[in-house]
Amino acid sequence: MQRLSEIKSSHEQSARNSAHSGYLRLRAQVNLPHDDDTDDLSHGKTMFGGIVTFGRFDTFDCYDPALYDSPIDIAIVGAPFDTGTSYRPGARFGPEAIRLGGRRLKEGVTPVRTNGPGSKLGRVDPYNPKAHNLSIIDCGDVPMTPFDNRIALNQLYRGQRAIHNHTTSGKPLIPHTKILTMGGDHTITLMALRSAYEKYGRLAVLHFDSHIDTWDPKKLGGGITDYMSLNHGTFLHYAAENGYLEPHKCFHVGLRAPYIDPSYDQKHDEECGFNTITARDIDKMGTAGILSKLKETLGDIPVYISVDIDVLDPAYAPGTGTMEVGGWTTRELLTVIDGLEGLNVVGVDVVEVSPPFDTNSEVTSLAATAVMDSILGLLIVQTLD
Repeated sequence: MQRLSEIKSSHEQSARNSAHSGYLRLRAQVNLPHDDDTDDLSHGKTMFGGIVTFGRFDTFDCYDPALYDSPIDIAIVGAPFDTGTSYRPGARFGPEAIRLGGRRLKEGVTPVRTNGPGSKLGRVDPYNPKAHNLSIIDCGDVPMTPFDNRIALNQLYRGQRAIHNHTTSGKPLIPHTKILTMGGDHTITLMALRSAYEKYGRLAVLHFDSHIDTWDPKKLGGGITDYMSLNHGTFLHYAAENGYLEPHKCFHVGLRAPYIDPSYDQKHDEECGFNTITARDIDKMGTAGILSKLKETLGDIPVYISVDIDVLDPAYAPGTGTMEVGGWTTRELLTVIDGLEGLNVVGVDVVEVSPPFDTNSEVTSLAATAVMDSILGLLIVQTLD
């Protein structure tokens, strides 16, 4: 057995060697802050602790009428609802997962996020308030009962309406609060469209999805009971029927799922006012061709963007309710979203993230967070000089 004196001698020699190299001296120099210094303990200084809001944005009770004078330029809100789904549930936990996926979001700009000369997107830093002087608030989740869809969706509508009743900071290009909603299954989009329509009028919907979601309720759900006629596959039928949509200015993007009744569904979809860009069109047109078609049609009319995460291939977003193979990559989707710079985007949602079916690496929620981050950039860039 090695003697204690030999061990001590060995340690002393190691210390002398380290000191000679400067290593020990560097390690020994720890200048601790003053005992009353709390600058490094403030909210947002940790990536994996504390109360998680999206992007570490501030939060308050956005639904209290007494606080309507508190300005909100961009509101982030969760819609924890999944009882309108037809296959795999779990999207009620989507808002929490997307917030957790954004733990690492912090100040800085993304070098790939630019659209050539004149593009402002490459200098957008959503998480540095001094860079844009906007009031961006995480309003938390709207309380939505899991026991009655009609009441739950009405709760969401009233929550969105309350947020839209807030004042803004007064920038000319943000006359009303712009809401970025995290679902939740896709049924929730109808209530977001309703509230946005009341502020902006008819909307051109950019619907990124593998499914049409304009199904006639007689074909999906409503043929069973009237109660289930509104669901995540029929909400755009009702949006068109209620007059929320700008006729023939709306687009499905990334479509690839089968029709239930091909001839009827296609005709009905056109009557709802939608054009279609399929998932495989990206192979023929490229992202530039897709963006050219969208921008040429949309011009400066109010645009609502709805992103169902199942627009992505299941390899990139397995944690969702109704997967369809043959979808886009995450990079393709983000390239198209960033390329929408210049459109008059007035509202957004990211839906159908189902954490129970995600991987241990949170692939789907990370993808949804990246989409949220890109769209947040679109909303901010509209206000830059």
